Amino acid sequence: MSQRFNWLLVIALVITFQANAQNTLHPTSSEYEYPTDPKVAEKLEQWRDQKFGILIHWGIYAVPGIVESWSINNEVWINRKDTTQSYEDYKKWYFGLSEKFNPQGFDPDQWADAADKAGMKYVVFTTKHHDGFNMFDTQFTDYKISNGPFASNPKADVAKYVFDAFRKKDMMIGAYYSKPDWHSQYYWWDYRSTPDRNVNYDIRKNPWRWNQYVQFTHNQLNEITSNYGNIDILWLDGGWVRPKSTINDEVLSWGAPIPDFDQEINMPKVAETVRANQEGILIVDRTVHGPFENYRTPEQGIPAEMSSDPWESCITLGGAWGYVPNDKFKPSRKVIHLLIEIVAKGGNLLLGVGPTADGIFLPEQVSRLEEIGQWLEVNGAGIYDTRAIENFQDGKLYFTQGKAKEMYALMPLAENEKLEETISWTLNPPKKGSKIRILGENNSLNWKTVDGKIVVSLPKNLQDKLSNTSAIVLTYVSE
Repeated sequence: MSQRFNWLLVIALVITFQANAQNTLHPTSSEYEYPTDPKVAEKLEQWRDQKFGILIHWGIYAVPGIVESWSINNEVWINRKDTTQSYEDYKKWYFGLSEKFNPQGFDPDQWADAADKAGMKYVVFTTKHHDGFNMFDTQFTDYKISNGPFASNPKADVAKYVFDAFRKKDMMIGAYYSKPDWHSQYYWWDYRSTPDRNVNYDIRKNPWRWNQYVQFTHNQLNEITSNYGNIDILWLDGGWVRPKSTINDEVLSWGAPIPDFDQEINMPKVAETVRANQEGILIVDRTVHGPFENYRTPEQGIPAEMSSDPWESCITLGGAWGYVPNDKFKPSRKVIHLLIEIVAKGGNLLLGVGPTADGIFLPEQVSRLEEIGQWLEVNGAGIYDTRAIENFQDGKLYFTQGKAKEMYALMPLAENEKLEETISWTLNPPKKGSKIRILGENNSLNWKTVDGKIVVSLPKNLQDKLSNTSAIVLTYVSE
């Protein structure tokens, strides 16, 4: 394939996927089931304290810098620039990227250091995306990073070194794993065409083949939770692989084809296996509501309302999950504002950052993360270890509450926005006689109640000092 085609493909796919976003803002529903296992419940509350994590998509798609996996899907919303190339030839080219993926610069310590400086507290790393390319040394397929040009590298078992690097920063460890596998002959069988994201044969007529796939999946999940140290989160993607009985309006809203049979991988058995290996591990069977979705994961957006159920918005730093050339990264101010809103509504933010094909974060990514961390270093008390309250917003202000019932009022500021002489709100009033101060500042602020409204005065020196910050956080004891 010519280099010209590769770059045209990059441009086309970036535009297409940014426009479609794969219908990613999955609606949530009220069917949440809090875990009954005390160890899982304990882990879940620990996770809820963390508030801010990093999601790292990295695989063969980084080589040409295209959107992960989806370009080999043949659904109608997928557009490829070169209309002369057959779909089968395109798949061969894509799968063949494994022979070019040789990330000699792979530096997981750089990733972990950047995440730590950002104030992130946990990582979710893609052990395998939908394309089936494994970023760990699985023994159940040769389609893996440790079986190509990178095989002789001391860090060929990539997942091991990623998890080790983040453990050294005392972060919770999450393993992303795709339930569908478009490279496996047990899922996309070459005997049949591959018209969409689903298994491409009728499971009812080929039970042996599907049972082989289920066993393959269980084997790999056993490997991940047995051979890679302590794992806190098993983050399962590919929500169309699910029992047919669980398909609801939420699934139908995706607009994806739905086969007339179960794509069941026996989640009770998966849970039994991984929790025998990792006591209390959180399982996130995304969008398949029930006992194996320990927290919800709305994607590329924020729910409109607060929820007391545990959830996490997964949102990209740039326009794509993985590396694409010339990606446009969100300003740190924007990410901080997203974090404030998400935490005030009861969620965590999982920020997607994709390394280059050589295995490093770009300087622009590192600088954005560092800027976020500088803000959190001062204001983190209003974010970490907090919980949402019913009156989570009053005008421009968002509210969170600490475990000692201390209140935080978080006020996002637009670029070049000047602080005024007073800040006022009505909900969540401070206790009479309590002190109000801004995090990072030692002096208390003067305040009073006027017609039921709290009015806090800001001295001129504070207005000037804080004029360029992304947000200010006031703390006080509420009634």
